Amino acid sequence: MDKITVGFIGLGLIGGSIARAMKKFRTDCYLMAYSRTTSTLKEAIDEGIIDVALAERDPRFSECDYIFLCAPVSTNLSYLPFLKDVIKPTCVITDVGSVKTEIHREVQKLGMVRNFIGGHPMAGSEKTGFSNSADYLLENAYYIVTPESEIGISMLSDFVELVRSLKAIPMVLTCEEHDYVTAAVSHLPHIVASTLVNTLERLDTPEEYMKLIAAGGFKDITRIASSSPVMWQQICLSNREQVSKVLDAYIRAMVQAKYLVDNQRAEDIYEMFDTAKNYRDSLPDVRGASSRIFLLYCDLYDETGGIAAVTTLLANHDINIKNIGIIHNREFEEGVLRIEFYQQEACDQAKEVLEENSYQVHLPKN
Repeated sequence: MDKITVGFIGLGLIGGSIARAMKKFRTDCYLMAYSRTTSTLKEAIDEGIIDVALAERDPRFSECDYIFLCAPVSTNLSYLPFLKDVIKPTCVITDVGSVKTEIHREVQKLGMVRNFIGGHPMAGSEKTGFSNSADYLLENAYYIVTPESEIGISMLSDFVELVRSLKAIPMVLTCEEHDYVTAAVSHLPHIVASTLVNTLERLDTPEEYMKLIAAGGFKDITRIASSSPVMWQQICLSNREQVSKVLDAYIRAMVQAKYLVDNQRAEDIYEMFDTAKNYRDSLPDVRGASSRIFLLYCDLYDETGGIAAVTTLLANHDINIKNIGIIHNREFEEGVLRIEFYQQEACDQAKEVLEENSYQVHLPKN
């Protein structure tokens, strides 16, 4: 099998996860990368993820069959003139940005349409950086591909297969379609979550009762408000027209909801919730590994060091825990540990180990 050389500019959460997936699922990839943070490159080299560390404007980018632009949008744009002068004719340049129209316009302006395929892995985390990247982050996640119209069919087909080999689900759209769709399903929810959190902060009592109670469901539905403010600032500015369009629709929906509540329109209020429930329940259950939850519940022995005993037992079997906490609710008569894992394999192994050591394990109900 012929080797393909893949270059990365930026090696954060997404770039690092793509590189890890390539190392895990393919044996034909030779990976080179540049990152402005030298410690990141050292970490990637030490872990065997990257084969060669590159300089900022390294002539060895000319050897690449694929170049992934995984830096902030402004940095990605600034690299295009340099890459235009050094890449070979068969090289495919791609990016991973959440907004596509801006970089496509720049590619068209520079006359690079035969070498560019936009990309957006619909996966991520509130955490950032290479240290939080994972080879399973793209698993079962939609990876939107936005090719330029003049890209060769074989180049596009090869890139789609590359995406598929990383266990992602490729979907081909135009850059305009992508920006409209993601404005609604990704950008708007982040704005809603952030404004909802800010509203609660302004409405809270001096005793901060709202903040205390919000540790439950409110915290779950606003989880994405913890994402990078810098990244979402750039996304809103880059996709201004489409974000504004979907915000208009959402604001109208909020005004309508207020009208229904103010006027006690019982049937219409029910219809609002019922319609939302039906549409929400119809959503396909295809999502990235980063958004999947792998967890179990374990009865907690009423003894000093009970939690430590469980965590030590799992650690002795090299099982990594993502999160752990005691819960009390009507589902369980006694307190139990809610243990969350990064992967299903670890969850299955933990269940086996705990049951072998006489712990009662409960799996979540679907």
